[in-house]
Amino acid sequence: MAEELIGTVTHYFGNIHVAAIRLEAELRKGDQIRIAGHTSDFTQEVGSMQLDRQDIEAGRKGQEIAIKVREHARVHDKVYRVTA
Repeated sequence: MAEELIGTVTHYFGNIHVAAIRLEAELRKGDQIRIAGHTSDFTQEVGSMQLDRQDIEAGRKGQEIAIKVREHARVHDKVYRVTA
């Protein structure tokens, strides 16, 4: 499996399990991602994604998007796209 760095977590909203991510590359719904940091390390498929509280299908480089995550993410965690 190959991994490509696509962003960094800028905020985590624990009460709703959502991570805000500053993108360095495009991210689409359905992409497989890995979030990794000092104490975080999990993989998941991107389900819901929002930009300014509006549902979107894809985020572009430079945008700060929010995604629902299944585990706790932390500020400065790196986000990677996982490819086969």
